[in-house]
Amino acid sequence: MKWHVIFEPQNLELYATGILTTLGLLFSSLGIGAVLALIFALLLTGPWAPLRWIVGAYTYVIRGTPLLIQVYLIYYGLGQLEWIQARWDDVWPWTHFKEPFFCALLAFSLNTAGYTAEMLAGAIRETSAGEIESAQAFGMSRFQVMRHIVLPSALRRTLPAYSNEVVMMLQSTSLASAVPSMLDVTAAASRVYSDYYLPFEAYIAAAAIYLVASFCLIGMFRLAEKQFLAYLAPRKH
Repeated sequence: MKWHVIFEPQNLELYATGILTTLGLLFSSLGIGAVLALIFALLLTGPWAPLRWIVGAYTYVIRGTPLLIQVYLIYYGLGQLEWIQARWDDVWPWTHFKEPFFCALLAFSLNTAGYTAEMLAGAIRETSAGEIESAQAFGMSRFQVMRHIVLPSALRRTLPAYSNEVVMMLQSTSLASAVPSMLDVTAAASRVYSDYYLPFEAYIAAAAIYLVASFCLIGMFRLAEKQFLAYLAPRKH
C-alpha cells in the first residue's frame, strides 16, 4: 500500500476540491429539496384531489427509478430538446443546462424532495387527532392549526427518518462523478487511480472521507433529536 501518494500536494488538492464540491452539492440539494418537500407534503395532505394525484405520481416516479437514471435524463436528455438548445445560449434558466453542477443539483434536489415529501406527509397524517381537536376548540383556523400544531409536530417526528435520507444523499452524491467535468470526492479518487493505478489507496481514501462525513451528520442529527424529541422519551423516575 502506497499511502504516501494520497498525501502528495496535488492529490490532497484534488480531494479537497472534491470535498467542497460534494458538500456544496449536498447542502444545496437538501436546502432546495426541503422547500419543495414542504410544498409537496402540504399538497399531498391537502383537500385538492387533482394536486394530490399529480404530486403523488411525481413522488412515485422519483422513488421508483434509480437516481443515476434521473441524473442522466437531466444532463443528457434535456440537452437534446431543440427548444432548450435554442434558448440555452441567452435565455435564463435554460443557460444553466450546459453546466454539470446545475444538472446534478437539479437531479439531487428533485430526488430528495420526492422522498422527503412522502416522509413529511406521513408524519402530518399521523398527527394525533387530540392535538388538532384541541387547537380547533381554541378557535384556530385550518391554516393556524397547520402552522402552529401540525407542522411543528410533524417536522420533529420526521427527524429520525430524515437523518437517514441526508446520509443517503451524501452517499448518492458520488453519482455526480458520472457527469463529465464534475470533480466530487469519487471523481477525485478516480483521477488518482487513473494517474497512479492504485485503486485501493484512492478509493479507500474516498471511503474514509464519506465515512467521516456520515458520522458527523449522524452526530448532528442525534443532538437535534435529543433536543426536539425529548418529550417522546420515557420519563425517568
